[in-house]
Amino acid sequence: MPKIILDTDPGIDDAQAIAFAIAHPDIELLGLTTVFGNAEIEITTRNALHILDVFGQPQVPVAQGASDPLHQTRYPAPDFVHGTDGLGNIHITQPSSAPVSESAAEFIVRMASENPGEITLVAIGPLTNIAHAVSLDPSLPAKVKSLVVMGGSVAHPGNVTPLAEANFFNDPHAADAVFAHDWPATIIGLDVTLQTVLRDQDLAMIRDAAGRAGKFLWDTSRFYIDFYASRLARLGSTDRSCAMHDASALVYTVLPDAFQLIAGPTRVINDGIAAGQLSVDTQQEPYVLPAWTDRPLTSAAIGVDAPRVLDTFLSAITNHSFN
Repeated sequence: MPKIILDTDPGIDDAQAIAFAIAHPDIELLGLTTVFGNAEIEITTRNALHILDVFGQPQVPVAQGASDPLHQTRYPAPDFVHGTDGLGNIHITQPSSAPVSESAAEFIVRMASENPGEITLVAIGPLTNIAHAVSLDPSLPAKVKSLVVMGGSVAHPGNVTPLAEANFFNDPHAADAVFAHDWPATIIGLDVTLQTVLRDQDLAMIRDAAGRAGKFLWDTSRFYIDFYASRLARLGSTDRSCAMHDASALVYTVLPDAFQLIAGPTRVINDGIAAGQLSVDTQQEPYVLPAWTDRPLTSAAIGVDAPRVLDTFLSAITNHSFN
């Protein structure tokens, strides 16, 4: 059973991922660590605590993390995607609990030391907390079972620039620093997450089967679905659906054979017009520039059995009794 720490910036699709982590019988959720991204850090932390309340798991610890990128100025939160409250403008109540006193990086380092070789870190926001944690304890990559990252794109165009996916774009220096270390690391990026789609009828099924949690996922998804529908309408589609970005990374932890991977030394471009671009050197040729030389191998997903991933997600959510 994977023991998981979920590094998250809730976020509508983050809420879907948290629901799956709670619902799947083969996942033990040890804690949430929060980061800026889909909203400012105070909002993402509040959202994480509130989500745990709604899903009947207020005892799961939440550690607040980075409010800003490592080096660059933080970009404005994408309130046109997730709403000003990060959860589709549903006007949530104050949570019943508070974050723990440790920072996200301290929490990750302590838990990895207490559970050597057992924890899978799943990062579904900017990688700032992970970069801080490995800076705090350079032996961290050897202490975790694996690192799974929702971010980047190998071949598909980006979603914030033609080259960059949002999580890597929001802190490219952190992403590049993280992949300089020798983790057992896998990237689940836009190449596969855009193939795994939640339709309105799927979300309605969750609403009708999963009690208060299901209604919450339905309510928060309205803003998100409207955003995707507006983009699809420009392409002449009337479809109402959304990509299952963050939850796909969680599904990978229990269903890795549904994903096709490549591997190679990995960089994330730090600045300029290509800032946030993922580059995986699958050829490992002696190139003129040595930027990929002596970097460890990182795996990245380029293919997915999307129906299996979707079915695994829906089955876990609709069959779980959220208290």
